[in-house]
Formats: sequence, C-alpha cells, structure tokens
Amino acid sequence: MMKRMNVRVLKKSANELQIEVEGAGHTLCNLLQKHLLEEENVDLAGYDIPHPLASSPVIYVRSKGKVKPEQILKSAIEKTREMNKEFGKELARALKEK
Repeated sequence: MMKRMNVRVLKKSANELQIEVEGAGHTLCNLLQKHLLEEENVDLAGYDIPHPLASSPVIYVRSKGKVKPEQILKSAIEKTREMNKEFGKELARALKEK
C-alpha cells in the first residue's frame, strides 16, 4: 500500500514557492530537484529535510519571473512520472529477456 503524502504550501508569491511534503523522502525530493534544475526558467531550486526523524521535506522553487513556480513544479513532476514509466517498461523488457 502506498503511503499518503500531505502537501502544505508554506510560501507562495509571483516567483517563489515553498511547500512541505509530509511522507516524502530524499528519493522523491532528489529526483524532483534534478528535474527542477533542468528547467530554463528556474533561478533556484532545492529541498531540505529539517529534522531527520520527521520525514517532512520542504521543497523550494524560485523562478526567473517568466513562468510561475507552481507551473515549473508541475512540469518537473510530469517529467518524473514519464521517467518512472520508462523505467517500468525497460525493467519489464529486461526481465522477459532473462
């Protein structure tokens, strides 16, 4: 069963977005950060897990102003989904070969 993730917006402005994602960890955040930093309209992106015993990372995105940070985050999430689908297909193919 998949663990539920709760998202809370901590800060939102024209070019900044800061969210807390309860139930996420380094795996998801690292992948999202990678895709966020690949976006040309991103000025700054990263995440922090303020306390190691409480898995509630804070993800931060600052755009260059041309695109809203929430749109950039949605794009990064879509890229992450596509990457996951592609991995699933490749894994199924590799397992059939063995």
